[in-house]
Amino acid sequence: MSATERVLFSYEEIIHRLRERLARPLPGPSAQWEMAPPYRRALLAQGNDGLVQGRDAAVLILLYPNGPDLAFPLTLRTLHVVHHKGQISLPGGACEPGESPVEAALRETEEELGPLGDQVEILGLLTPVFIPPSGFLVHPVVGYLPIRPVFRPAPIEVAEVLEASLSWLLDPRHQDEEERELYGARWRIPVFRLGNHAIWGATAMILAEFRAVVREALEP
Repeated sequence: MSATERVLFSYEEIIHRLRERLARPLPGPSAQWEMAPPYRRALLAQGNDGLVQGRDAAVLILLYPNGPDLAFPLTLRTLHVVHHKGQISLPGGACEPGESPVEAALRETEEELGPLGDQVEILGLLTPVFIPPSGFLVHPVVGYLPIRPVFRPAPIEVAEVLEASLSWLLDPRHQDEEERELYGARWRIPVFRLGNHAIWGATAMILAEFRAVVREALEP
């Protein structure tokens, strides 16, 4: 079955399958590492178990109907933000004291992209990812909105809103590599191609695990 054929279920069936799959044990690091930068192991070793020390943050994979497919937003970060300037990311940010990852993901997404209303259904969470440069332990949240949102991006944080889809994510033609100079060396970095944009780092790792979950959820 091709990547395109795999998403020809009804919206309700896809969401039902994803909800059930997210309730079971996740692929975890084995899927995340498919898109991990090659220098990540060295950075983690320097951090002395960053998974324990990291400050909690959350991002939202917000699925919504878009034509025959389900889509989700990504943001091109401005040069005014503190972390990951000019990179493609999922909407989200740091958890406030006493705030759960779900609460933080929803709040931060609304701050970046505008109000979502009260119809967002939380389907589940993916495996947390530690980000050595910023020190955050990011909790990916998967949600569903039955209508396409009207995006009102915050100009200080969001330079552009990009829309990806499940068909795009499942299509192996959008996975690639590119050379980048980081930490005093040149590396071949795994990336997802979305139009003229390259998605890499923690966002690519999160999407790699989500891709594995979607593949398993949509198996006949």
